[in-house]
Amino acid sequence: MEEYDESGPEVVKRFMYVNRRAPYGTIYALECLEVVLVAAAFDQDISVVFMDDGVYQLKKNQDTTGIGMKNFSKTFGALEDYGVEKIYVEKESLDARGLSAGDLVIPVEVLAAVDLSEIMARQDVVISS
Repeated sequence: MEEYDESGPEVVKRFMYVNRRAPYGTIYALECLEVVLVAAAFDQDISVVFMDDGVYQLKKNQDTTGIGMKNFSKTFGALEDYGVEKIYVEKESLDARGLSAGDLVIPVEVLAAVDLSEIMARQDVVISS
């Protein structure tokens, strides 16, 4: 009787997580960050995009004392530790909010919406929050 080897070739999928919501007021931003970190721990090909009000998730010097919530923006620094290197921010979203890459807590690649859509089209899975 032959033994069955379940260790066959590992399938790596391309996952893109799109963050469109402000960092506070809902659980979406923090939950998405946690999902990205878990997926990265399983060695998948992870991309993270920040657009619309999602760019505020990365803004430096967030003061959350007035809303009674913990500032989790520094947690984005863990993305590098988990091997997540494809971190994109939509240029139009930054411009509309008067922000630049220098205003963000981690290094990102700023891309125009048309360039982001091309990258998005090459993903196996796109999850938007």
